[in-house]
Amino acid sequence: MPGRILVVDDVATNRIVMKVKLSAARYDVVPAVSGAEALEIARAGGIDIIIMDMMMPRMTGAEACRLLRADPLTATIPVILVTASDDVEARMQGLSAGADDFLSKPVDEVALLARVRSLLRSREEERDYHARGGDMLEMARTSIPGLSEAGGQTGFQPRPVPVDGRIALIGAPEAKWLPVQRDRLRPLFREAVSIMGRDVALALSEDHVPDLFLIEADLAARNEGLRLMSELRSRNATRHAAFIVLLPQGDSERAATALDLGAADVSYHPFPVDEIAMRIRTQLARKRRADKMRDTLDTGFKMAMFDPLTGLHNRRYGLHHLDLVATRCRAQGIRAGVIAMDIDHFKQVNDTHGHPVGDSVLARVAQVLRDSLRSEDLVARIGGEEFLAILPDADLAQVRIVAERLRSAVETMQVPLPGGAPLSVTLSLGVAMLENRDDAGSEVLCRADRALYSAKDGGRNRVQLATPD
Repeated sequence: MPGRILVVDDVATNRIVMKVKLSAARYDVVPAVSGAEALEIARAGGIDIIIMDMMMPRMTGAEACRLLRADPLTATIPVILVTASDDVEARMQGLSAGADDFLSKPVDEVALLARVRSLLRSREEERDYHARGGDMLEMARTSIPGLSEAGGQTGFQPRPVPVDGRIALIGAPEAKWLPVQRDRLRPLFREAVSIMGRDVALALSEDHVPDLFLIEADLAARNEGLRLMSELRSRNATRHAAFIVLLPQGDSERAATALDLGAADVSYHPFPVDEIAMRIRTQLARKRRADKMRDTLDTGFKMAMFDPLTGLHNRRYGLHHLDLVATRCRAQGIRAGVIAMDIDHFKQVNDTHGHPVGDSVLARVAQVLRDSLRSEDLVARIGGEEFLAILPDADLAQVRIVAERLRSAVETMQVPLPGGAPLSVTLSLGVAMLENRDDAGSEVLCRADRALYSAKDGGRNRVQLATPD
């Protein structure tokens, strides 16, 4: 079954009609006769969407929705309320309670199935987030130094999300509703509400994308707004924005098309400003949640590849990259250099000055190494005070010059100490070249490590070339 849907209505006939429509589309339908029963079933788990009648005895749909949103076990389950088509007050109550959408009686099957498909896509993203350990990653991000604190050295901080959001209204050139609704919406949101043209929207850069587009389905031509939304959804800069499409009253066929093309919501002319504002808030809240999930997973990927203290790639990624370079060298007949590095007497730094100073030394050395290499080179932290640099498309003479530059840059580096003279450290380096006979990067790394040990045995703060096996 593609989805498990809880249908809540105190009238048996309504439950049966809804079940027939959903079962025909191969959805698994679970019936409930009251809001209280719906809460119990939802808390037990396994429900993807709730479709609930607004007016029920003892507990209305809005009251049940509010309780669902207040419970962490059910807070993210999408809720569709069913109400009379002219009951504006009921719709406002439901939206205020956290409902995702409304269906008017009699329920249009095309609109119903389109809305279910749209909400199931959002639900699947939520489920995928949890399946990939999103909650654990979120806790890790806020507990690891540098991942959550401003000014950390890794650059892992999630992008800031505005409190309300930037909203762009796009309509036909002659649309009279644009300036009227813009002026009515502006007092309701902290961020800018502006009118935007089609060409401006298509030219947006990622830094200037509104959080939400309110787009009329028909611009200069019929369905041009739908085509614009589809185009914006396909572009990297705008694909994560939320979209609400405005349609003529009763146009359920194109409402279904808009939802299937990626619209988060649809609304119809003429629309009360309070209702559209509530729909905008709902979609902005959903977008903030989606942004947070992406940022958390993004942080998780970075945690798997980067060292949180220095911001350099970690050992796992460094060795993987070395294998890739080794494969490229064999396939293309090119050369690459490998430099193994170790901070001299680092244990003495920790023992004398403490681990916070030691961490500062590691971070400063990492920065110096990164700044002294080409953009195509890679430097990774592969141990406590051990680093690895990989230099593709370089011969031995070039790699030796780079290694000497790294040694000199670290030697002249100074780490300020609180209330004392700055601290200096030195670096020992071992240089080896990838050979055509190297089946894996581990072979050249062994040669570079042996050269590094030789540099340390030879007095430290020096570059040692690897000798042939």
